[in-house]
Amino acid sequence: MKRAIIIVMDSCGAGEAPDAAEYGDAGSDTLGHTAIAVGGFDLPNLSAAGLGNLHGRLAGMPPVTNPTMAYGRLAEASAAKDSTTGHWELAGIITKTPFQTFTDTGFPDALIHAIEEESGHTFIGNYAASGTVIIEELGPRHLESGELILYTSADSVFQIAAHEEIAPIDELYRVCEIARRHCDEYLIGRVIARPFIGRPGAFQRTYKRHDYAMPPHSDTLLDHAKSAGLAVHGIGKISDLFAGRGLTEVVKTEGDTDGLRRTIEALETVESGIIFTNLVDLDMVYGHRENPDGYYNGLKVIDSYLPQFTQAMRPDDILVMSADHGNDPTDGSTDHTREFVPLLVAGLKAGGVNLGDRQQYSDVAATLAEWLGLPAPALGESFLDEIR
Repeated sequence: MKRAIIIVMDSCGAGEAPDAAEYGDAGSDTLGHTAIAVGGFDLPNLSAAGLGNLHGRLAGMPPVTNPTMAYGRLAEASAAKDSTTGHWELAGIITKTPFQTFTDTGFPDALIHAIEEESGHTFIGNYAASGTVIIEELGPRHLESGELILYTSADSVFQIAAHEEIAPIDELYRVCEIARRHCDEYLIGRVIARPFIGRPGAFQRTYKRHDYAMPPHSDTLLDHAKSAGLAVHGIGKISDLFAGRGLTEVVKTEGDTDGLRRTIEALETVESGIIFTNLVDLDMVYGHRENPDGYYNGLKVIDSYLPQFTQAMRPDDILVMSADHGNDPTDGSTDHTREFVPLLVAGLKAGGVNLGDRQQYSDVAATLAEWLGLPAPALGESFLDEIR
């Protein structure tokens, strides 16, 4: 009756990674810079857990003497800094061939024309931009002409934005499914449907976003768990990031408060297996919009739910809280950042254990695979002995 709970605080970086300069991210520090920008953190539960211990330089959050959780940091071994590869690595697979990006050039004409011909829609845009900015820039033309808005970023993403009155959700999803097939040839990590509502000057993206990721290139912790007959609950955009693979239950969410509530519900009903939750707001709502005050408020929401998680845990549970990359909301860029990510672990005798700086996210998969009696990932060092 063992359970593993993984909560990904999307984009919650904990200081520049050793190879940050290779990604243009020297000096990045999502948590540290956010804490300074807001005048210091007041996150009592995350502080008690050891967040200040693993970082060591958080304004308002000094290290505590007896953390309630094990603490450390994870460096990414995959050749990327996007959500897909970050989640895949937490689940045990390393991506050495990076997805292709089109930040400087836009997408090739051949790709665009093939999607336009099959879908019956034409595109405007095709350049790297913040989603909220490009919607404000091109939204009026989109409303007038019906052309769909296409854009990318520093990540490997083919993003299609459409007003729900121009392209209803099912139609936008259909176009994205077509795009996904064509984007495989170009090694594009994700096709993302970006629906929005409202009028010019007051457009608003909705939680009906849907990601269409390339399927993992080998079996993950989730695949092994499902094959072993265990329940695997994916909450938030987990199903999108794993192309639906390895899951027995898919739960969509509308924001982090909803995601946290759904995770509590799963803890009350799932008897054994894996509960895997993505909390997207830190990244989507605040990090990409360079909003440190909002980022802090998002952390407060997570902090407020932490006692409910620990209270709902059983003796045979392990809870891992981590992230998939950084997104420093103070660095003048809306892109992801190459950073360490937090590692906070509850359950067994984890409290107060210093897990240190680790070389790959897949140490999480190695630990949980050992706990659940599943095949170990090819690369990853279990820390199970250290917490029991």
